Amino acid sequence: MNLKPIKSDKDYQEALGRLEVIFDAPIDSKEGDEAEILSLMIENFENQNYPIEAPDPIEAIKIRMEELNLRQKDLVGIIGGKSRVSEILNRKKKLTVDMIRELERILQISASVLVNNYSLEKK
Repeated sequence: MNLKPIKSDKDYQEALGRLEVIFDAPIDSKEGDEAEILSLMIENFENQNYPIEAPDPIEAIKIRMEELNLRQKDLVGIIGGKSRVSEILNRKKKLTVDMIRELERILQISASVLVNNYSLEKK
């Protein structure tokens, strides 16, 4: 096992290449231990250098709706009536605290995502 910190894109590519070689190593072997440590180092490098931003609140709601096979009408009662749901999803109105609480509870979307700022569609 010859591990070294991942400090550059070159180091990152080398680490990915090595992980590909030892990926299927038995868990309790030297190569299995190396693969586990290497994957943590790669994940750390990616988080620091290639962060993935959370979607804005409306996109997060739409993504979750798609995952759960929900339609716009399925949100009636969760965030308001039919017209209110339409206004929210079409960025005409902002989410309220009560709406955020219900969406977090029912759709299991983190409130930390839902409270992020987003722009309304211009009329």
